[in-house]
Amino acid sequence: MTHNKTILRALAGETLETPPIWMMRQAGRYLPEYKATRARAGDFLSLCYNPELAAEVTLQPIRRYGFDAAILFADILLLPQALGADLWFVTGEGPRLSTITTADELAALKPLDAIHDTLNPIYETIKILRSELPPETTLIGFAGAPWTVATYMIAGKGTPDQGPAHALKDGNRAVFEGLINRITEGTISYLSAQIEAGAEVVKLFDSWAGSLEGADFYDFSIKPIQTIVAALKAKYPHVPIIAFPRGAGERYVDLHAATGADCIALDDGVDAAWAAEHVQIDGCVQGNLASRHMVTGGQDLVDETRRICAAFKNGPHIFNLGHGITPDANPDNVQLMIDTVRGG
Repeated sequence: MTHNKTILRALAGETLETPPIWMMRQAGRYLPEYKATRARAGDFLSLCYNPELAAEVTLQPIRRYGFDAAILFADILLLPQALGADLWFVTGEGPRLSTITTADELAALKPLDAIHDTLNPIYETIKILRSELPPETTLIGFAGAPWTVATYMIAGKGTPDQGPAHALKDGNRAVFEGLINRITEGTISYLSAQIEAGAEVVKLFDSWAGSLEGADFYDFSIKPIQTIVAALKAKYPHVPIIAFPRGAGERYVDLHAATGADCIALDDGVDAAWAAEHVQIDGCVQGNLASRHMVTGGQDLVDETRRICAAFKNGPHIFNLGHGITPDANPDNVQLMIDTVRGG
């Protein structure tokens, strides 16, 4: 069925007249049907761990918009929870975790073979989706990249500058590197299980890669991603992988080779014409409309969508946002974006 799945064709390096399209966080708080389903679940984590309801919210934007791919509804912090971290969400503030900042706390994490006891509902969601998605729709699994996941596990929450993670990296390199290695190993196991359950593509989100400077960017963002990609490719050579080191800027150059990923996702901090010249020459790119256009809409959305499509038209491209859609987005603007991509 690969020939019918435009996402897989683009990931294989094919240049398509109309780029396939999906949207980060496409199942989420901007959709009224999502809000209703989450209310049924009771809370965010209960929704993630309920396979039937998680599959339902994954399918909602496919039914509404006909995206070319569905991305598994889950969260990057489920892996830390499976490793033994306490995880909860504070309304209006976001996630909270117990912290890992000492050798003893690192040693207390669960062994890798125990993580699937927690994560089995996620694999069940994937199995449901493979049976219910339209045959032309690609199913994407995902995980957080080690650096980004580590920033939450060290700070116990999201932070504006990832300061606690940087402090541990600089002050206790052994514990920091040990945590990065544990997350890397856990991510390989987690994504392998997603693929076994039916994920056709997997994506690594390194949302805070841009806060790493100098050699740290390559040592703690790119090298762990490369390790994960290499391990997955050794077992599943035909499963495409998308890497998203957000905030990389000019360092996006050569990341296809550095990571081994089939596609590099671009944030909206880089110009599409520049990225076509310097990044797309090496393979498929994904992106990179600014999320604010899903709020403001109008002719600016249409013009910018057309500009991005034109910039990337001579190579493999998956149309997407440069970051996740925000809760204040207007669902009608999503439809306008899709109509513009597909209709010119």
